[in-house]
Amino acid sequence: MRVSTIGLLTGSIAAPAVTALPGPLGDAVHGLLASPQVSGFNIPTFSMSKGGHASCVSGYVPVTASTKDNLDLDISLPKNQSQVTEFFVASYSAGSTVAKDINKGKATVAGTWNIYATLCTPKENSKPDGVQLLTHGVGFDNTYWDFAEGYSYIDVAAQYGYATFSYDRLGVGKSDKPDPIKTIQAPLEVEIAHTLTTSLREGHFSDLKFQKVIGVGHSFGSIISNAITKQYPSALDAAILTGYSADLSSQPLFLQALNLALANQNQPLRFGLLNNGFLVSDTVISNQIGFFKAPGFPPANLKWAEVTKGTVTFGELNSIAAVGGVSPNYTNPVAVVNGINDLPFCGGNCTYPQDQAKAVQPKYYPNVAERDFGSYLAPVAGHGLNFHYSATAAFEYIQKFLVEHKLGMQ
Repeated sequence: MRVSTIGLLTGSIAAPAVTALPGPLGDAVHGLLASPQVSGFNIPTFSMSKGGHASCVSGYVPVTASTKDNLDLDISLPKNQSQVTEFFVASYSAGSTVAKDINKGKATVAGTWNIYATLCTPKENSKPDGVQLLTHGVGFDNTYWDFAEGYSYIDVAAQYGYATFSYDRLGVGKSDKPDPIKTIQAPLEVEIAHTLTTSLREGHFSDLKFQKVIGVGHSFGSIISNAITKQYPSALDAAILTGYSADLSSQPLFLQALNLALANQNQPLRFGLLNNGFLVSDTVISNQIGFFKAPGFPPANLKWAEVTKGTVTFGELNSIAAVGGVSPNYTNPVAVVNGINDLPFCGGNCTYPQDQAKAVQPKYYPNVAERDFGSYLAPVAGHGLNFHYSATAAFEYIQKFLVEHKLGMQ
């Protein structure tokens, strides 16, 4: 259901001067008062990042986007779980022609959708020059970037002086949920992300015109970021691709491991009003196989991932191959950062038969100089890198990579 913008609170709020309070309470009050202004956000709320290093404003942002590259998918909504299961078994069987049979060509989609987003700025600098656009992957929402103290990408970015703009992709979390087959597809999501990139530069959010915009993705979010570098090579000052490689051969293994289930039956309290085009991973075991590597994570993180798991649509799963790939005209810095045991992009071993992170440069970014390409494999970590003990070291690698390429704030 689309959120109406009529009568929603918009505008700017200036933070009043206050006398500092001692201890954590004082830090919290200071951070909230230093939060970004609310211009560009409908129904705004304020918060601090989980580790307290960033002040944030969240709300709905209307995004107008269009594409001529969505697929005309000949798929009917499944009537029950059995049909969902059979669809994916047929899709990944040897010699399957399902992908070819359901693709009837291109389709044009256009509209304006409410996207739920969070803009965070460093607690001590409410007007930084650089922002990182954070695009989450399948199975999560924007909280993937800031779900717990010690595992918050937003906190680490703020410590290096960066603002971050994270959002729930279309069809996920609090964002609008249009047709899950015809509308919510990868090509449209690329256009939405590109529109957000432009809006960040033009000062549409909190009256901040960012001089540097860096695209940071995870998994499907990295595919989207890669697609931006291909379609709009001047849009990003750098691209950071996490949970990503140029090898898609393990995707069927990953999706079968998730054992995709009807979201409205699997999580009726959260997704009971959604139709049968929205899916989720089946169980906590499915989540562990797909996203985690033991013993590299605290058990609480796996439980959190299961309780908060996000949806994916039939449209997305059958259109991912329609975007991204070789980006010959992109020449700005790129880094690929993976958990070394990533399942969908490395088959569980990112060092076999070669370093899969390093292999992205010659295959997808032939005109990015070697000095401008970086890679990092986090130890004992699966596809959901941010949930693992080694996540902070990976976050630090990313920020230092940006600093070394004169994109850092300190």
